[in-house]
Order: sequence, then C-alpha cells, then structure tokens
Amino acid sequence: MAPMHPHNVAILKSLVSVAWSDGDFGASEKEMLDALLVAFDASEEQSNELRTYAATKRTIEDVPIDELSADDLRVLIQHAVLLTFIDGEQNTKERAFVEELARYVGIPDTEAKELIESAEKRAKKNLSLL
Repeated sequence: MAPMHPHNVAILKSLVSVAWSDGDFGASEKEMLDALLVAFDASEEQSNELRTYAATKRTIEDVPIDELSADDLRVLIQHAVLLTFIDGEQNTKERAFVEELARYVGIPDTEAKELIESAEKRAKKNLSLL
C-alpha cells in the first residue's frame, strides 16, 4: 500500500487540533479519526503515528498550513465543521475555533462565512449519520 499523501496527513493533523478545540478528545473524536484513517487509506504505521499525535492536546498553532494548498484549506474548514458536530452538537468553543481556523489559514471572511454556513447546514441535516 502506498503511503498516505502528505497533504492528507496535514489535513488529519489539522482536524486533531479541531477535535481538541473543546478541551476534550473523546470517544466520538477517536472514532472519527479512525474512520478518516480508513477513508484516507492510511497504513498501519501512519495510523499509529496519527493516533499517537492525537493523544496530545493540539492547538491552532499545530495546524501545518504550509503543507496545504488553497483547496486543501477549504476542505479542511468543511471537515472541521463536520467534526465539531460529531458528538451531536457544536458548542460555542468549537464554532469559535472553526472561525478562528479560517482566519488563521487565510480564508477571506466572506468566503469563510459561506463555507462554514454550508457545512453547518450539511452537518445538521446529516446528524444521524455522524
């Protein structure tokens, strides 16, 4: 199996920071990480490395911006929103983190607002699937 593409590793590391945004990397977040590792075809070694990485609290400063393209950053914001709903609801800390993340990675405010709103609408519509 070919190793996971570096930009996918960077997206997963970024999502770990999102998962920690409420101060807890709980069972729902661990399940989501495991599902993403499968979806991204991570090798066993990569999966173990990312699980170890996720075991330590991560912040916005841990987001590897330089390893992500402009398109990757937009995908990241959409995935981040979905992740904040993983435990059934998005709390204010999580929402604020996603908004801060969009600013941190340089997405213009108007575009970020649209990205976040459309992802929130999709997340709420599909809550039963998360």
